[in-house]
Amino acid sequence: MCGFVGFTNNPKLQDREKILSAMTEAIHHRGPDSDGQYVDEHVSLGFRRLSIIDLSDDARQPMVSEDENHVMVFNGEIYNFEEIKKDLLAKGFHFKSHSDSEVLLNGYKAYGMEILGKLRGMFAFAIWDKAQKTLFIARDFFGIKPLYYTENTSDGTFIFGSEIKSFLKHPSFIKTFNDQALKPYLTFQYSVLDETFFSGVYKLKPAHYMCIKAGEIEIKPYWHNTYEINTNDLKSNVEQIKNVMTSSVEYHKISDVKVGAFLSGGVDSSYITALLKPNKTFSVGFSDYEDMYNETDLAEALSEQLGIENHKKLITAEECFDALPEIMYHMDEPQSNPSVVPLYFLAELASKHVTVVLSGEGADELFGGYAWYQNSPVYETYSKIPLGIRKSLGKFAHKLPEGRISNFMIKAATPIEEKFIGQAKVFEESDALKILKTPYKNGPDVKSITDPVYSEVKNHDELTKMQFLDLNLWLPGDILLKADKMSMAHSIELRVPFLDKEVIKVASSLPKLQRVNKVDTKYALRKAAGEILPEEWANRPKVGFPVPIRHWFRTQDNYNRIKIKFTSDTANTFFHTDQLMSYLDEHFQNKANHARYIWTVFVFLTWYDVYFVNEKHIN
Repeated sequence: MCGFVGFTNNPKLQDREKILSAMTEAIHHRGPDSDGQYVDEHVSLGFRRLSIIDLSDDARQPMVSEDENHVMVFNGEIYNFEEIKKDLLAKGFHFKSHSDSEVLLNGYKAYGMEILGKLRGMFAFAIWDKAQKTLFIARDFFGIKPLYYTENTSDGTFIFGSEIKSFLKHPSFIKTFNDQALKPYLTFQYSVLDETFFSGVYKLKPAHYMCIKAGEIEIKPYWHNTYEINTNDLKSNVEQIKNVMTSSVEYHKISDVKVGAFLSGGVDSSYITALLKPNKTFSVGFSDYEDMYNETDLAEALSEQLGIENHKKLITAEECFDALPEIMYHMDEPQSNPSVVPLYFLAELASKHVTVVLSGEGADELFGGYAWYQNSPVYETYSKIPLGIRKSLGKFAHKLPEGRISNFMIKAATPIEEKFIGQAKVFEESDALKILKTPYKNGPDVKSITDPVYSEVKNHDELTKMQFLDLNLWLPGDILLKADKMSMAHSIELRVPFLDKEVIKVASSLPKLQRVNKVDTKYALRKAAGEILPEEWANRPKVGFPVPIRHWFRTQDNYNRIKIKFTSDTANTFFHTDQLMSYLDEHFQNKANHARYIWTVFVFLTWYDVYFVNEKHIN
């Protein structure tokens, strides 16, 4: 919907309006329709608007309450705002607009922080209470909308906003590389820590709020997902899924501008599209690799069956490499999930036709869709042996020659907390340490990152533990962040109907075998989708968003392109470049597949050049 920035005022700071203008201009792409400012002696708030609901000036931000005691900047959508508004009208509140923004502002005045429990939507917002001199900031349940903050300033100024790049325009902000972030990134492929790649800049966690008053900062959670398994039969739960998904899509299509859908060949986006029935769908694939890395024909075929106009684009390797610096600029931090690249072009394609798109993110985490979640029947049987006995057998297996049976026994003896770190695992920690120079080896290890999350579901089964870890790390840190940043880079709003608090209530109550079993992943969801989708779409195996990077790195032009990065002064600052070149050469000569290692380092170096070397985007 929008983007915002804000900071507390140092009395000595001059030209606050000019600073705000520079900061908001840095996120112009998030809201090209209009901008706005609010400045008083305590805070400065800036806003860029992408008009979605109530296109009139009455819905502009920063929004000031009727009594002028509260000022708000808000990014996102509150889908149940009409229901909340009815209650507020009964309480005597007045409204000058038809926007969800004004409902949120008045809702805070009526309920205080309890308003968070009433919301159904995606959001990041800040409300300044002038009377109490309190700044209240909150982020949505899943982390769909980003929110960053920092006190890493020369004068103690507190800065917050939708994107880090805006912070660089504040004269007090101290831009420093965070040495601790690189090591875990190499393993996880995304910025997994609360502290970002910029020292002292933090992400507010999903489902958390913060209060700033008299220089004191308080951060607390306001929601926590729980798994309370029901005893319903499959038919009853499928009916629940159908009902809640139909309701969620109805809410998510509320808009005063055109709405479309991203569509691949998988069940998630196909189900959303079938429920939404938009006028247009959008899909991308890769030229030169149409047979292996292209689902656009499937998307086109489903669109035809549903009577929907499909728009598709095939992307070249050259286009992807050329766009990578721009992509990393918009991401704020390095993100080496290869799917970030086609997503950038998919959003660009959609932006030529619509302002809002619905997409299928979140279904895998909620309903159990990843291959990691599905064990073989043999493993399921073996896992019923008490863990103590399996551990003893595992120790014995270490003494056996390496092979399929011994590896199986070792794996089955290893607790899930020690072998599953989420959907992305690029570098083994030992390999990361081999390529890193000494100053960058001391970042947090994997276990210290995953253990606090696992501890919250320690009494649950392995499947639930994996889903919970992905819901709290992978989903907000990777999937949702790139979805937000790549769509907003092209000034469109991406909505995710699976990530609705009513949907997760249903998903989290499903028995394990209705989520994942020996037949399929997302079992109950596929049954629900199959009632309105052709069978081949409802039951198609998950593909993801594959990108032909391993093929790209075996062409001479791309080898040369990467070699320049891997032998650069920047690379030599962080890495042992001989080891990097060893990976690249072995891959190029088809002696090994090091594609993910190569891409992850290449992406980091590209990002670092954008923000710390060339800086052409940010000056």
